[in-house]
Amino acid sequence: MNRLNVSVSPHIHEGSSTATIMRDVLIALLPALIASVLIFGYRAALVTAVCVASCVLSEWLFEKALKRPSTIGDLSACVTGMLLAFSLPAGIPLWQAALGSVVAIIVIKQLFGGIGRNFANPAVTARIVMFLAFSGTMSAWTFPEGLFPAVNAVSSATADGMSAATSVVDGISSATPLAALSSGAAGATLPSLPDMLLGLRAGCIGETSAVALILGGVYLLARRIISWHAPAAFIGVVLALSLALGYDAPYQLLSGGLLLGAIFMATDYSTTPITKTGKLVFGAGCGLITALIRFYGSYPEGVSFAILLMNIATPYIDRGFVRKPIGGKAA
Repeated sequence: MNRLNVSVSPHIHEGSSTATIMRDVLIALLPALIASVLIFGYRAALVTAVCVASCVLSEWLFEKALKRPSTIGDLSACVTGMLLAFSLPAGIPLWQAALGSVVAIIVIKQLFGGIGRNFANPAVTARIVMFLAFSGTMSAWTFPEGLFPAVNAVSSATADGMSAATSVVDGISSATPLAALSSGAAGATLPSLPDMLLGLRAGCIGETSAVALILGGVYLLARRIISWHAPAAFIGVVLALSLALGYDAPYQLLSGGLLLGAIFMATDYSTTPITKTGKLVFGAGCGLITALIRFYGSYPEGVSFAILLMNIATPYIDRGFVRKPIGGKAA
């Protein structure tokens, strides 16, 4: 009996660790990263590299200054950097991307105790801070030529009604499909649905290619890194409200950061509910807030605000759907 060890749960370890989970998330993000480089050119890779490097360096310096053990090996800072970069325009000044990364890691993650203790998704919250601080550059959408100059020129010209002759530049101004829908643009001025699926449109670096994001989501589901509950509820509510209120449902699903947010941000372990029912409620809340902002707000996109608000509500959701321990009484 003196060899009996008593400890808190979990008592059975399935072999995964924070590092292996974050590695799988990075692998799932690779299709979107490749698509972003093909669509937006080298600038997408540069912004992503700056964000990832800034996140990792910020975490290392902060923990070094406070004499804490370094946690950069768990790869969570790399994931935060990639998600933040994917939420930024390709033309964002690099110093702003670096500053946003510092905010994400130090202000939102480390000041609250580090991984697992932050109340909100660092990438989502940093993007909102950047939008409020740098609204000009955060909404200056461009459609660089990337590796598909002919296709991109046509798609950009279609979105803005510009002639193809004006496209022989590094990048041209272009409205996002959500902005066009919000302004009441006719369907003929929008990119085609195949272009929306592939990502041949203006938007943030990692949010445009629906195919790449879905591939990443399938990988995470297959690896059991995420469950279907929050993404399905998130996307399902936006789809249902779009149909009920007479909005173009396919464009609402493929535009903006809906798929990026639903698959990679609404499934964050630290800032979302732990029960299946709680995840469904969380996802439904994100979908409702997103739809309300898109349809009735002055800002055409609402994914980031929706996720942040539901992050704040997560402790209350968990409390409302707490599980009864085996042999215990209901709370």
